[in-house]
Amino acid sequence: MFVKICGITRPEDAETGAELGVDAIGINLVPSSTRFVEIDGARAVRSAIPDGVMAVGVFQGHTIEQILKLSESLGLDAVQLHGPYTPDERARVGATVSTLIHAFSLGQTSWHDVSDQMAATEPVDEHDAVVMLDAPSPGGGVPFDWNLVGQLPDDHDVLLAGGLHPGNVADAIEQVQPWGVDVASGVESTPGIKDRAMMENFIAAAKNTPANERSS
Repeated sequence: MFVKICGITRPEDAETGAELGVDAIGINLVPSSTRFVEIDGARAVRSAIPDGVMAVGVFQGHTIEQILKLSESLGLDAVQLHGPYTPDERARVGATVSTLIHAFSLGQTSWHDVSDQMAATEPVDEHDAVVMLDAPSPGGGVPFDWNLVGQLPDDHDVLLAGGLHPGNVADAIEQVQPWGVDVASGVESTPGIKDRAMMENFIAAAKNTPANERSS
């Protein structure tokens, strides 16, 4: 099970996550987010992420030029996109990183509706994209109705997010059977400050819960 901890704002939290076995660490570059970090803080977090742990930049409302500039400056391994970007824009970003994560919010929207959106926006020849299924208010700590996901297709790696925490991540994996899980507020003592014990419990619960084997 692939585990991503997002909204890391301190280098020491990145180091702790890596020590505990996380697969990816997200750096939030969205100014409106409570977990936003300025460029100097982002560089400090990035420098604390070791080889073998994916460094992910989270973007929303940025121009493609801004995304490409920040991604190169920070040496990101992956970019996570929220919001409407055209196929050409996604392709431009995807060509510069090893992994592109497309985030979609599931509120009253089913997986089938998301699939239709993906078909309308995804470059046909893009094979390395990960689809994130998130709550209507990302980072709000409230899960969406997992029944909305339904049957996941095998042609996408699906990263489940939205209101996950150590107490419900096993249930989420058992019900949804995603390729990976993402957590932010669910392992925090205060917004943006991660709690070691909560991170450890989340990672252990996710890694020890049986799930479908999906390509990565």
